[in-house]
Amino acid sequence: MSVSGRERLDALRDATFEQWPGEASARAAAPRRDPALIETHISWVLLVGDLALKVKKPLRLPFLDFSTLAQRREACQDELRLNRRFAPEIYRAVVAITDAGSGRLAIDGPGPVLDYAVHMRRFGQADLLSERAARGLLGADIVDRLAAEVAAAHGRAPRLPDGAPWGAAQEVWGWVAENFESLRGLPVDPAIRRGLDSLEAWTRAEQARVAPHLDARRAAGLVRECHGDLHLGNIVLLDGRPRPFDCIEFNPALRWLDPMSDVAFLFMDLHERGLAPLAWRFASAYLQQSGDYAGLRVLRYFAVYRALVRAKVAALRLAQRGPSDAEPDRARSELATYVGLAEGFARQRRPLLLLTHGLSGSGKSHLAAGLVERLGLLQLRSDLERKRRFGLAPTARSGSALDGGIYTAEATRATYDRLAELAGLALDEGYPVLVDATFLRRAERERFRALADETGSDCLILDLEAPLDCLAQRLRSRAAEGRDASEADLAVLQRQLARREPLSAAERARAIAVDSSHGDAVARAASGVLARHPELRLDSV
Repeated sequence: MSVSGRERLDALRDATFEQWPGEASARAAAPRRDPALIETHISWVLLVGDLALKVKKPLRLPFLDFSTLAQRREACQDELRLNRRFAPEIYRAVVAITDAGSGRLAIDGPGPVLDYAVHMRRFGQADLLSERAARGLLGADIVDRLAAEVAAAHGRAPRLPDGAPWGAAQEVWGWVAENFESLRGLPVDPAIRRGLDSLEAWTRAEQARVAPHLDARRAAGLVRECHGDLHLGNIVLLDGRPRPFDCIEFNPALRWLDPMSDVAFLFMDLHERGLAPLAWRFASAYLQQSGDYAGLRVLRYFAVYRALVRAKVAALRLAQRGPSDAEPDRARSELATYVGLAEGFARQRRPLLLLTHGLSGSGKSHLAAGLVERLGLLQLRSDLERKRRFGLAPTARSGSALDGGIYTAEATRATYDRLAELAGLALDEGYPVLVDATFLRRAERERFRALADETGSDCLILDLEAPLDCLAQRLRSRAAEGRDASEADLAVLQRQLARREPLSAAERARAIAVDSSHGDAVARAASGVLARHPELRLDSV
């Protein structure tokens, strides 16, 4: 069935009104209004009131086959199943479009089935995160919630079935190499061609480096049934929650992925939209939620791949348009943008290790989160890694006594061990990292300074201070809210005051003093870091 014709659209519109008694609001809002139609390369979406019906086009393409009724029904069922994992509020059912006689259609009627559709909840286009980003309405709070949603979805996602080929290093390379093969056959400017040649050489070398990591992650169960098309245009804010939708249902090879491929797509998309601070916020928050810091070994590889997929699409559009068409200028600009992004992702930044130093309540985590966005770095938080080690949710209360439970000396040593391991991994991969912990003992600070030396990184200390009454008030407020991973209270603060070891003269030489009682503490700290490391400015990837 085709719904592109006016008569079929009217018939399907009438069917929605007549067959869906629950859509009274739609009838009241627009009793005889023409339906809105959104057309994509592979689907039609009919919008009537708060109802949406998505119909697959009867197509056979190199990457999908919807040419038979049975195949379109299966694709609708797959779309419903897969997307309910991310957005159960949007995806309601698969329905049959049936012949009601006399040129009329029905939804799930008794007549012959003409086609199938996915019944969805309609949402406003203004609620797409891509639209919110364009209007400057995409903030850190939404990005944090999105990171939590994506990490949870990846954690729940099915693991790769035995015998399935997807996600192996060689299979991944097939998709990566296809980008370059396609781009080689398309006309591009000489400067772009030189950039692509350099990127291909980098990618081949990087493939050899990451292949063992890709296969090891696959063997460990880290190829999952992911989204596959995770960008801001496929995420909507519903009832305050960011909900990904429209994941890839038509080709399992494009959704059975290392989760870092999903993360890299959104990381790349945020950069392309001029939102590099939020890209780093998302990546850091996702890693904190998932604990998958080993994914940093492949994140850069996937980010370059995702940028070059978009570059390929732009190059194809450029090749298909006539010389008098206005489209080539837009496609040429997009091609240059995505190649430039890929080049930026391929460049490792100078590794830098930042350590916080301060009592509980001094604002370490608040400062760290702000610097993630201002400097483009990753935050490792001791409170989260301690809770993770004991299998506790971030905001769960452990009920531990002072120096007991999850806060014994042994537990603290293990927490710092884990932080050192993760910081070393991030630095080895060329990511600036901030370790968010008290670092009140000189031995702990010295250990991380030595780690910086081992990885060829500079090490700076963010020395946070605030009046004691300010610290105490923050601890009381935080405990009352119960929304933070830290369990520090006034007794912990008193113990820290008695045991802390001040910075040595050598440590003070590489410290940046931060009075966290001032509202501009994050800006001042960022300025202090940038004075020593101007390359961290987020004016590039």
